[in-house]
Amino acid sequence: MITLVYGGSGSGKSKFAEQLVISSKAERKYYVATMQVYDDEGRRKVERHRKLRDGKGFVTMEAPVDIGAVARQIADGVQSGETYQIADGAQFGETLVSKTAVLLECMMNLVANEMFPPESEDGQLGSNGGIEESVVVSRIISGLEELFSCADDIIIVSGNVFKDGSEYDESTLSYMRALSVVNAFIASKADEVYEVVAGIPLKIARQDKCAHLFDGGKSGSAKIAGA
Repeated sequence: MITLVYGGSGSGKSKFAEQLVISSKAERKYYVATMQVYDDEGRRKVERHRKLRDGKGFVTMEAPVDIGAVARQIADGVQSGETYQIADGAQFGETLVSKTAVLLECMMNLVANEMFPPESEDGQLGSNGGIEESVVVSRIISGLEELFSCADDIIIVSGNVFKDGSEYDESTLSYMRALSVVNAFIASKADEVYEVVAGIPLKIARQDKCAHLFDGGKSGSAKIAGA
């Protein structure tokens, strides 16, 4: 099951996404952290988030770039220990397949890190001063497709940075365009999409509204559940 959780800064989207993972009852819970740490403030933020996850059973994996590599690590871990044994509710020694959940937080950081690396690759610099939008989007979508196949439940946190109406320079606009395409791709694959506003998750009823952008499907429509 794939779930997209998005919202503005301080909306409560991270807390809600974490609750979704915990409620999934997965035996394996991976937290994929995409924040690139550059200074003491960043290190303090990472440490604070780690403490918040203490005791909740998460395995933290750092992935500021190349989400596909992390997906392969998770898949390898699942395959190498994909069964466990229980005695309660089954014959002793019966082997069952364990459930795996992945929480990726957050897509905004991943897009920024991929687009504006400390050292850009030759031949891929765009007019935005970073990696070309199309290259960034292609890399991330390819990695996400690997991630989608490596676990039972995938919860992805992303952000809404499109509503303040400010004017931006070309590098920021390029980032926003790439993020919007990636968000739309995730939504097109997601079983559930939530927007979190003031700590309240609003479930969006989707009808393959974005599938036509990627799969050649027919355009549908979307509405807030219950509206």
